[in-house]
Amino acid sequence: MSMTEREKMLAGLNYDPGDPELVAGRARAVGLTMRINQAPDREQRRDLVNELVRASDGRAAIMPGFFCDYGVNIRFGARAFVNANSVFLDCAEIVIGDDFQCGPGVQLLTPEHPLDAAERRSGVESARPIRIGNDVWIGGGAIVLAGVTVGDRSVIGAGSVVTKDVPADVVVAGNPARIIKRLSSD
Repeated sequence: MSMTEREKMLAGLNYDPGDPELVAGRARAVGLTMRINQAPDREQRRDLVNELVRASDGRAAIMPGFFCDYGVNIRFGARAFVNANSVFLDCAEIVIGDDFQCGPGVQLLTPEHPLDAAERRSGVESARPIRIGNDVWIGGGAIVLAGVTVGDRSVIGAGSVVTKDVPADVVVAGNPARIIKRLSSD
């Protein structure tokens, strides 16, 4: 039996983003994110967030200006907070631990596009998951790229571009992000 384009996408294989099932999934997410971004009340926003993403405690707080591709591929731990104007492109899973804090304008980007121009013109793309541990803080404007894992209790400095895995209990900053400080795990 052949794989659907969605199954290929989630498996990290090349897939066609123009597939009708994927187009419908993105349209659903656009509709829900528009409603989240226009909801004036925190409780109303939380109900819509719970319809869009999976949150272990049902209490993920996402501020207006949020955008994602599908929503269904995002999983939050308990007590997650996402500040304004953040973009989580979830063509692969984005799994986030408990007590996550995210500054404004953060981007978590799972899709990847071919380096070869002819292949890129064909429209295919692939994606790799992003995994973020417990008690992670990502500063405003930081970008985390496809395939990255961020360890527990780590901090990503504002404006950083994270291209490689980040171990637990460190502060990373820069472009590309590098370890600038080790933290006590006490």
